[in-house]
Amino acid sequence: MKPAVVLLSGGLDSTTTLAIARSQGFKPFALSFRYGQRHAVELDAAARVAEAIDVAEHVIAEIDLRRFGGSALTSALEVPKGRDPDAMAEGIPVTYVPARNTVFLSFALAWAEVLEAGDIFIGVNALDYSGYPDCRPEYIAAFERMASLATAAGVEGRQSFKIHTPLIQLTKAEIIRQGLALGVDYGLTSSCYDPGADGRPCGRCDSCLLRAKGFAEAGAVDPLLARFGAVA
Repeated sequence: MKPAVVLLSGGLDSTTTLAIARSQGFKPFALSFRYGQRHAVELDAAARVAEAIDVAEHVIAEIDLRRFGGSALTSALEVPKGRDPDAMAEGIPVTYVPARNTVFLSFALAWAEVLEAGDIFIGVNALDYSGYPDCRPEYIAAFERMASLATAAGVEGRQSFKIHTPLIQLTKAEIIRQGLALGVDYGLTSSCYDPGADGRPCGRCDSCLLRAKGFAEAGAVDPLLARFGAVA
């Protein structure tokens, strides 16, 4: 099994991506971040997922993006609630964390070089939250080119790097169907941007609303809601 670094937030998309990497025969090394996010309960979800999918190793890296702020996820800015799904695709939302995917992918690249792994998986999606500049295919392609220029392994020709984005052109419903087909237990995951201390989703932030819409369109019940005794 070839090693691969998989970015794992503990959310629905990254969990599905981890399951896909595993199904494709990779030996996954999961990488999560405690970066000052208000929804840090997602790290408990990441740990549950990493154990359930049996990764080779799960690392939680510590960085403090609250020092910079600039996002509702890393500052006192209010998380938007109750927005129409159509409005979510317009502009860059306040939940965008400045350069977050670049920071995360840089850490993943560093670990991949040490592991002598040429493969990195990230669960970005260009359909939902299309306003996020670091979820676009052209951004991923540019980072992949940069990876070979920024590493000793790339410059010396010992390693080429591939950034895998298996969800980038899928709808949330398609992502959920694919995950369910792979046996993913979405009850282990956490998607909410403003959850309770026990991980209970708020049900009204953009992420909760898109998750609910995805399960409805997939014709499936969200096991996370059942876990908290909520009505699906």
